[in-house]
Amino acid sequence: MSHIRRRGVATALAVAFAATATAVPARADTCAASVNCNTTVTFTVSAGAGLQITVPNGPLSVGTGSPGGTISGQLGSITVSDQRAAVTATWVAQVVATDFTTGGGSAAETIANSRVSYWSGPATATTGTGTFVPGQANAASSVVLDQTRIAFSKTTGSGNNSATWNPTIVIDVPAQAVAGTYTGVVRHSVA
Repeated sequence: MSHIRRRGVATALAVAFAATATAVPARADTCAASVNCNTTVTFTVSAGAGLQITVPNGPLSVGTGSPGGTISGQLGSITVSDQRAAVTATWVAQVVATDFTTGGGSAAETIANSRVSYWSGPATATTGTGTFVPGQANAASSVVLDQTRIAFSKTTGSGNNSATWNPTIVIDVPAQAVAGTYTGVVRHSVA
């Protein structure tokens, strides 16, 4: 009976000692008086959702015009959000358009993307540090969307950031265009 009792006491002491031992923090450094005693501390800054671009929902009408004239309108807010928390937080947003068609999409019912121009204008809002550069600051520097063009970019800076702009597209309607509602796609991307 005393043998069992001694064993139980020994086990209880071992458990108590183990609990006490784990509660005491490890000592990183021991220093004499008047000497700095250092503890290394770490923490983690985590990245968010990465790099993404947000565009308005469609279909979006930019106006009405006559054959031989122009139709111009803004697309609404385009936003690049960079949540990578990167040392070098640069990016380039690009844009291109498809042809625009009406009816059955025959040659007579198509306005080619070579007749669609784009200009980003300046940023309407930015966050973070660095240099934000509009692809086309004004109408005079507009570009044709028959090939991929730079819409906006960020060329310097670090950490999380964002930029928003409200681009304008201009359609040069051919004199021989047929009446109808024309539909096409303006594609933005960021990398």
